Amino acid sequence: MAKRILLVKTSSLGDVIHALPAVSDMKAALPGVEIDWLIEESLVAIPRLHAAVSAVVPVAIRRWRRSFWLPAVRREIAEFVSRLRSDSYDAVVDAQGLFKSAVLSLAARGTRHGLDFHSAREPLGLFYDRRYRVGWDMHAVERNRSLVASALGIQHEDRCNYGIAAAARDFPWLEKGKYAVLLHATSGDYKLWPEDHWAALAEAFNADGLRCVMTWGNANERERSERLAARMRNAVVAPALDFSALAGLFAGAIAVVGVDTGLTHLAAALGVPTVGIYLATDPAATGIYGCARARNAGGMGVT
Repeated sequence: MAKRILLVKTSSLGDVIHALPAVSDMKAALPGVEIDWLIEESLVAIPRLHAAVSAVVPVAIRRWRRSFWLPAVRREIAEFVSRLRSDSYDAVVDAQGLFKSAVLSLAARGTRHGLDFHSAREPLGLFYDRRYRVGWDMHAVERNRSLVASALGIQHEDRCNYGIAAAARDFPWLEKGKYAVLLHATSGDYKLWPEDHWAALAEAFNADGLRCVMTWGNANERERSERLAARMRNAVVAPALDFSALAGLFAGAIAVVGVDTGLTHLAAALGVPTVGIYLATDPAATGIYGCARARNAGGMGVT
């Protein structure tokens, strides 16, 4: 029975959130297990929210690929590989199923487990010692859980447990009182909810005595936040926040409403009352899942 496991799930935020229940499964089925998580450096705060994660191993694929030719970057990569190979694992589970994660799995020391030819987006079977069939008809959370269960020979309960928690935080820029967080920003314009709808939702929240808080991740999103806030009676645009601060913001919210973005999944996984709005993607495949206080709305082609 495996005792020391390396989980490879490097990105993106939503995918990382979807892997958290598999960590809870491992902890419940394997008493005394040590779980390390290999993840992009920008996302290390997420697995650190889970008490069952023993160590977080940061990697910088996104940064390295932009300047791979620089000697300093190549030295950093060599040092990373050396550190990774200094540990030995009973199982290395690639839950990402992409070429980059398969290469990272190959660099680690331990029996490598991954998806078979029919189950991954890319043909990666040769990278793994053991391969498993995982159906595409499952939600992403259950695909992760199924892969981990097969790789480690464990059973998991039907209940989905994300295993993370965060305490509400006070922020100097946010007045005391009840608030809702509106996550209007996402990676593609095709997933955006019309601004008139956000204004109408804010009116309903304001009428119930809630302030609306909007977050952003880049200059365009900040501009949109400010434009939306100008249309609302009681709204504030947050400053730039890291994932740890965002978790604390969500934890103190009365509700979170968001489009198809990883932050919406984070709020739901933290147990906050959450609504996910879907316009161009299928929530049955990658929507909010297994969260008692969260619901999906919309779907493909819904406006």
